[in-house]
Amino acid sequence: MTIRDVAHTLNAEIASDIFDNSELSGAYTSDLLSDVLANAKDGGALITIQAHKNTVAVATLVNITVIIICNNRPLPEDMIEAANNEAITILRTHENQFTVSGKLYNFFEK
Repeated sequence: MTIRDVAHTLNAEIASDIFDNSELSGAYTSDLLSDVLANAKDGGALITIQAHKNTVAVATLVNITVIIICNNRPLPEDMIEAANNEAITILRTHENQFTVSGKLYNFFEK
């Protein structure tokens, strides 16, 4: 599943200026950034409501390809700028983490 597939499946806004339509290795859902550091998959998606630049810093350390911000949270400009600098795509959706995780689960757990 590619980033564009995820955006289409979720009817999500592509909020970052940098967009690499790479293939994803999986997804991880968490709002606790230390948990993301310990458990997220390399090359995957992060599903969260944590809309700030520290999320981008953690995603960079774990090699997250796309951050999916749920609940239509506002995106600070410094987060978008940090994501652009690190070539990480940010998607934003009005749906919650549970719904997003459920929609993506079947694509990765086959």
